[in-house]
Amino acid sequence: MVTVSPAGHDRQGAGEWTGRTSRGGTVTARSGRRPGGPLAGLLAALVLASGCVVGGVNEGAPQQPLPRSTRQPSSPQGEQTRADGTTSVAEFQEDMAVAVDKAEIYWTAQFRASGRRFQPVRRVVPYQREGEVSCAGQALPRNNAVYCSAGDFIAYDVRWSVAAFRQVGDAFLYYLLGHEYAHGIQVRLGIRAQFTIQQELQADCMAGAYIGGSIEAGHLRLEDGDLDEFREGLLAVGDDPDQPWFAEGAHGTAEQRTDHFFRGYEQGLAACNLG
Repeated sequence: MVTVSPAGHDRQGAGEWTGRTSRGGTVTARSGRRPGGPLAGLLAALVLASGCVVGGVNEGAPQQPLPRSTRQPSSPQGEQTRADGTTSVAEFQEDMAVAVDKAEIYWTAQFRASGRRFQPVRRVVPYQREGEVSCAGQALPRNNAVYCSAGDFIAYDVRWSVAAFRQVGDAFLYYLLGHEYAHGIQVRLGIRAQFTIQQELQADCMAGAYIGGSIEAGHLRLEDGDLDEFREGLLAVGDDPDQPWFAEGAHGTAEQRTDHFFRGYEQGLAACNLG
């Protein structure tokens, strides 16, 4: 996945996604605003949810195993890497920075369409060791990414994330960042769910809407293999099929997470039950 918007893009003038898009990799830029929209009419006071992290501390399940690509290596000893062959830490950092930037552009446009001002998530923090970063006094685990509502920041294990970037692909980073950013949006909208799984699947849908909307607006462009990377990543982070759906910390099965992500990707925020 690559960025196609010009440098210095005016976020206040960002276009928004107003419908379904052709998903074969052709980008259709669209300007203008849809009156009303999924965010309109919500009582969205900027209040932080109680507790440490929206959806629980361990976003994506505790000690999340590394997502595995289903692509075959080019040789028996070859490493499974992203389709375009770029796997450096510098490339990872660039993709992560772009993902954050495009999330801010997308959500700025959505809030403006509902007549509200958007406040970006305060920080995105990489860490390498368990306990290096804390949320409301609780140490964050390795092999994970979280949104901390107490400090309004996203934190991710950089070693795990780089390894996923190399094995699954750069598209997985856009999903990962989009999901955690969606938790920040839920806090800003005052959305609270009875069960963890409801909040997590909604965040998957919102991540899909952000990525699909950014493609529709011309801010991102699909590369060959990106859709497969989304599916591979989502299959890897699903709950164990034996985990009860009502359990604290449940995120949904691989099938549920994939379904909700692609609902948002194809249909936009209207599919995410924001109110």
